[in-house]
Amino acid sequence: MKRRAWLLSAAGAAGALVIGWSVLPPRSRLGSAGLQSPAAPQAGRGESTGVALNGWIKILDDGSVVLAMPRSEMGQGVHTALAMLVAEELDVPLARVSLEQVGSDSIYGNVAMLVASLPFHPMERDAYSEEGAPQVPPVKIRVSEWLVGKVARELGINATGASSSVADAWEVLRIAAATARASLLGAASLDWKLPVDELSVSKGVVSHPSGPSAHYGELARFAAATPPGEVRLKDRKDWKLIGQSAPRQDVPAKVNGSALFGLDVRLPGMVFASVRLCPMLGGSPGAINPHAAMALPGVERLVRLPAYAGSTAGFAVVGKTWWHAQQGALAVQVDWQQRPAGALDSRLIEKELETVLDRAEGFTFYEKGAVEAAEAGAVRKVEALYRAPYLAHATLEPMNCTAQVVDGKVLLWAPTQVPQMAAAAAARVAGVAVEDVKLTVTLLGGGFGRRLEVDFVAQAVRVAMECGGRPVQLIWSREEDTMHDFYRPMQLARLTASVDAGGAVSSLRIKSAGDAITPRWMARCLPALSGPLDVPDKTTAEGLFDLPYGLTSQKMTHVATAKGVPVGFWRSVGHSHNAFFSESFMDELAWDARQDPLAFRRALLRRAPRHLAVLDLAAGKAGWGGALPAGRARGLALHESFGSIVAHVVEASLLNGAPRVHRVVCAIDCGTVINPGIVAQQMEGAVVFALTAALYGQIDIHGGVVRQKNFYDYPMLQLARTPAVQTYLVPSTRSPGGVGEPGVPPLAPALANALFALTGQRVRSLPLSL
Repeated sequence: MKRRAWLLSAAGAAGALVIGWSVLPPRSRLGSAGLQSPAAPQAGRGESTGVALNGWIKILDDGSVVLAMPRSEMGQGVHTALAMLVAEELDVPLARVSLEQVGSDSIYGNVAMLVASLPFHPMERDAYSEEGAPQVPPVKIRVSEWLVGKVARELGINATGASSSVADAWEVLRIAAATARASLLGAASLDWKLPVDELSVSKGVVSHPSGPSAHYGELARFAAATPPGEVRLKDRKDWKLIGQSAPRQDVPAKVNGSALFGLDVRLPGMVFASVRLCPMLGGSPGAINPHAAMALPGVERLVRLPAYAGSTAGFAVVGKTWWHAQQGALAVQVDWQQRPAGALDSRLIEKELETVLDRAEGFTFYEKGAVEAAEAGAVRKVEALYRAPYLAHATLEPMNCTAQVVDGKVLLWAPTQVPQMAAAAAARVAGVAVEDVKLTVTLLGGGFGRRLEVDFVAQAVRVAMECGGRPVQLIWSREEDTMHDFYRPMQLARLTASVDAGGAVSSLRIKSAGDAITPRWMARCLPALSGPLDVPDKTTAEGLFDLPYGLTSQKMTHVATAKGVPVGFWRSVGHSHNAFFSESFMDELAWDARQDPLAFRRALLRRAPRHLAVLDLAAGKAGWGGALPAGRARGLALHESFGSIVAHVVEASLLNGAPRVHRVVCAIDCGTVINPGIVAQQMEGAVVFALTAALYGQIDIHGGVVRQKNFYDYPMLQLARTPAVQTYLVPSTRSPGGVGEPGVPPLAPALANALFALTGQRVRSLPLSL
């Protein structure tokens, strides 16, 4: 703790709050929400100065606190949750903590995000529950977490994803704040010549019973030169803020419209660009006739766009407004060229994946017991083939970026989950050093993994280079966004269980096939760390190789394919479809054994007490086994992802032959809860997101062209069809797990299981249709 305190002190840290403070973008006040407009004056800069006590914490003259914020806010509440950690350790009101967006300093590297993204390579590791029983099966990992952490810290890889923001900051931010608090107390002790143990802090004011008191702002300059000494984190019993449902600090501005998203950026002299990419994925424009477009009022120029960062090639039209630019783009006559390898077709890809499951051996992620022997001695087998389609992200805010290239410098305003990678992509396109790129991260109108990509940033810089130093806001239409996404991969899985003479499941074999995401994403966004494109990728197999059920013999293999469709991370990644496969199949096994699905699972979770507690909580709160109105049924599913365990119980019926969900009861063990209100919000959002995908989500590709174009043929769940969602938290003293993504995976299988209970028809393909 002492060494960590030194590293986080002003003497040991190299964070942006200690060096380079003056070059940071405008401050974002939590209470008024979001980054200021780049065109607005930097209010408060000249009026209120302050002192950085370490790379994370700065104290202003009025005693308020500024937190260096390397994570992107995209609706998940991270700007509130991380500020709560700091407010707790510093004993200041949450409203007194503001945020400052930071850049690529290495102390802000997101270790958990990088760990979650790495593919596998042989190296065994076991994880155990408190009771000593295997909680997570041994799996093969590429490198040790220590080495991953070292790489993340050295490279300063700041990314918002994998539900890792709070988990990664849990210890670091509290230590940073506790270190600052220790220095402030030490400064008061030296100044007043009173024992530090006799001092107390309340609402940012240090005081002594004999009378002396001072707020943090009055002590900060002295504290910056005061070693923190022994640093102690607050005991859980003394927490006043952590664990409480504090209001989301970004909500008021999002309600009154003052919050700054990417599309809200306005700069003097700014022009707009509309993108039009080749309709055939991987294709390119041949001959272009821009004359009709250039004759339209408000249209300025056409800029060709190569296939940047995995995107399909095309062009952008620049105009006075985005409407002018869009009309110009639609008026351009183009001879589109199919990709050299031929047109992509999702129907053919699905057939190819089914063939792959029969013929390819695949990579074995997990194996225990004697599967072959169990299969040889089985009295019968239960086998099922499950399918999941390509899916688009469909963020509410389409892809956009504002760029300005002037005097060898690049200025960016972008809603991105990967600021360092976005800046690096901009530098490559503009031919400048990455130090010459300045990026302001705005609020994100949805991310879900799509804004882990940098294609739209590269395009904006390319267009800005042709606009004579003027800022350009590049915007994708909804049609371009839907037709040129980095899709969740199509995935197939065959699950086979052996049943012995006693009626027990003696083995489980799972084999899946689909494109590997991580190697392709790293080639696009982290080329320096990229490698072969088809190495085994844990993100495609997660949720299948680490099942909690106590089956004696198991084997899980995956065949990594390369079908040519651009694929990327989608909320909860492989878990999103693998939970549908595994939890639907667990229900099949329960019905085959003529057992209640809850009782069947409980018997297999005797050595997984955390999972069992979550399952029991959800089932109990949902009234599992109790009476329901006529025409309704319940289904349940349990799944662990991103360090958290979630169970859903879905109550559903049929309306004109289509599934209708009335109620979802959710239980979650996400470790220590920072803000219960945010957890409940994220579970509600996850249910809506997952139910949209389960009922409607499907991307079809024919002749290389994505057939879905907008919300009329890629629909979202409507408010009138949104179920009641009730969330219950399992108390825990573990470190925090993820929250933004774990609520998605169990929804589809819970609904599928409810539909089977209702109709007797087992649906093994998404989206669910009877």
